Amino acid sequence: MNSLAYALGSGGGGAGGQGGGFSAFVPLILMFAIFYFLLIRPQQKKAKMHKALLSSLKKGDRVVSSGGLHGLVTGLTDEVITMEIAPKVRVKVSRGSVSGVMGRPEPPAPQTGTETK
Repeated sequence: MNSLAYALGSGGGGAGGQGGGFSAFVPLILMFAIFYFLLIRPQQKKAKMHKALLSSLKKGDRVVSSGGLHGLVTGLTDEVITMEIAPKVRVKVSRGSVSGVMGRPEPPAPQTGTETK
């Protein structure tokens, strides 16, 4: 009885078992396209923007490191940035650890002496 069930389930001698050479690769190609547009491409754009940010750093910029230190750039080399995090407190961080630029510091407003309290 088992041999009859196997004979009926084969589907006509195996002629329709193979799909086609190219149709088997279509799902793989679609998956790669989805991964490219959702994962790979945005990471490449973000890396390019970070590299441009690091190359545009200059003295006087307010930056944030990936460790959370906020400071003012006082010195630059190819690999190291010197940041002033408090008056007369300077630390050196790796250039790659800078995660963002907060902007240039604004000069203090001139005091006119006519302020009312």
